Amino acid sequence: MREDYIKEARKVIKDPNILINVVSRRVKQLRHGNRPLVESLEKLNPEDIALREIIEGKISYELAE
Repeated sequence: MREDYIKEARKVIKDPNILINVVSRRVKQLRHGNRPLVESLEKLNPEDIALREIIEGKISYELAE
């Protein structure tokens, strides 16, 4: 994973545990064939795609009560 993407995503999702869970869930979806919600000129791995989606506000999360 790219360090700069991690830093930017931490500004959106402050809790590192939640960030890890959101990224891992999205990576599973991408690996099972879901299309990325962001476009990129460079070839990104699924982890970086998930981080970019968080940074750009394309995916969010909700905490269960």
